[in-house]
Amino acid sequence: MGARKRIAADKRKEANKVRFFAKLNNCPTSPMKMRLVADIVRGQDVNKALDILTHMGKEAAGRLYKLVRSAADNFEQKSGLKADESELFIKTIFVDGGASLKRIQPAPQGRAYRKRKRSNHVTVELETRNESIKAQVLSKIETNSNENE
Repeated sequence: MGARKRIAADKRKEANKVRFFAKLNNCPTSPMKMRLVADIVRGQDVNKALDILTHMGKEAAGRLYKLVRSAADNFEQKSGLKADESELFIKTIFVDGGASLKRIQPAPQGRAYRKRKRSNHVTVELETRNESIKAQVLSKIETNSNENE
């Protein structure tokens, strides 16, 4: 790896230390169906979003529930604080299209229709509303990075 790439990678790693996010790649649900669920919980508090996802009847809601829980657990792991007491909310959530599996479905008169089985990538980023908790988390992360050096 060249020097510029290494420096850029190090900057990216430092920036990710203060972000609390989780990613779900290659989820076998169409992006449109996942976006319907993601739009409902965007901007909500984490506990409220988890309640909404628990009682929603869509298959995508179960996958998104696990992803939001994972992001909250990442917050607890990085900061050492409880997610319930930290006033976490879903800062950003976006759904990107993934790879499509192309399949053939027989059609009348010897023809064939193409079926696209779509997948998606979901990214959830959490943030806290409380400024004092933000400062506390940043100081804890800085002390951890200083100890590792």
